[in-house]
Amino acid sequence: MNINYFSKVRILDGGMGQHLLAKGLKPKGSLWSATALINKKYHQLIVDAHLDFIKSGAEVIITNNFSARRTRMIQNNVEEHFNYANEKAGELALKAKKISKKNVLIGGSLPGQNNTYVLDQRDKKIIEKGFYDQAKLIKPFVDFFYLDVLCGSKECELAIDVTDKLNLPVLVGLHVKKNGKLPSNESIREVVEKCKSKNWLGLVIACVSPEIIENSIEEVKKLNIPFGYKANLWKVEEPVPVHKFASPSDEVGANPVDSMGTRDDYTESRFLEFSKKMVSKGATILGGCCETKPSHINKISELN
Repeated sequence: MNINYFSKVRILDGGMGQHLLAKGLKPKGSLWSATALINKKYHQLIVDAHLDFIKSGAEVIITNNFSARRTRMIQNNVEEHFNYANEKAGELALKAKKISKKNVLIGGSLPGQNNTYVLDQRDKKIIEKGFYDQAKLIKPFVDFFYLDVLCGSKECELAIDVTDKLNLPVLVGLHVKKNGKLPSNESIREVVEKCKSKNWLGLVIACVSPEIIENSIEEVKKLNIPFGYKANLWKVEEPVPVHKFASPSDEVGANPVDSMGTRDDYTESRFLEFSKKMVSKGATILGGCCETKPSHINKISELN
């Protein structure tokens, strides 16, 4: 793909996991959206969810394997489905693209390999293997890799090593806290300076509130790379790891909304006004994460 693809305004999808729950997914344990990959009866639901975002104007969709990381599957006693689930995430995204007959791009999700929103403290070799195992399975179906809610340069460097070896470009999604720093306590600039490679497509502030994005945008703007966001609409300012609200032993997994809430007041028009403001500051990569719905994406597609 064109390495300069994100140099003009592009619209990404929204929160696939939460949209699947809204469409009827019953998650098991703490598997969340990965339940829909393991259970064949939900495969069409994944295709339909991708299509909802494509029809709403998304030019880029992200594979639905965020929760299909090996640690999460081990915790839920379904590790034997690891390969199947990740391959299926790629297949179903590609199926949705073909059905849509639109020239959308597919980003392959490479999430932080342990708990979400916190730095992975494990041995580097274990983390790198986790990234590689997912990346090799989804590579045949995707145009680029999306580093999905990473929390520090340690994870970022390991993931970039993997994506460089597999010779696909990468969009980097970094999670930022209210203090403007990553969970690793590094600044965005520090992480970019340590990790940037020739294969970077751009930088996304990932799964954070619009307010945190707005507070971070000036720092990102100075880095001289295409930038933007996938904004969440959780009610809590700083989201917590999945194990805080869901247990692998649960027969039916909890919906994260039960503990983190949703910002019902953040209307589509409000999301558009926020996005307009970010575009005026130079943002070109516009999208959503948890609780950002197809209707929000449809509204900001006016900016393209």
